[in-house]
Amino acid sequence: MQLEDYFDFLAPNDIRLKGTRIGIETVLYDFIHRSMTPEEIDQRYWSITLEQVYATILYYLHNKEDVHQYMTEWIEFGERMRREQEENPDPVILRLRALRKQYGPNVAQRLREQRVAAFSEPQPRYRIDDE
Repeated sequence: MQLEDYFDFLAPNDIRLKGTRIGIETVLYDFIHRSMTPEEIDQRYWSITLEQVYATILYYLHNKEDVHQYMTEWIEFGERMRREQEENPDPVILRLRALRKQYGPNVAQRLREQRVAAFSEPQPRYRIDDE
């Protein structure tokens, strides 16, 4: 088996572990930037095997220059997308921010409490024979 057989090369900026949706950047970011061991990485992602983790690391070691460029572009793309999302937030995010401003940091808990209070109030009883 060749090392490249472990991967699906979908595009120059999209290399995935064969049979998964996990890109090599995910494994390599954990390995390089988070200093995780291959075993820790394997435990973190249930859809890949330890063999695939080691193959990814070996691919990185055999292609350092290309993979560094790949990782640099991936990190820069992520940062660019976060900036863009911050500058043009989705309407849902704007709504959540407004709720946080109105209710404080525990928005979910406060809304839950309001729902519980609304349902725990005594409800009027109606009888069919009342007129």
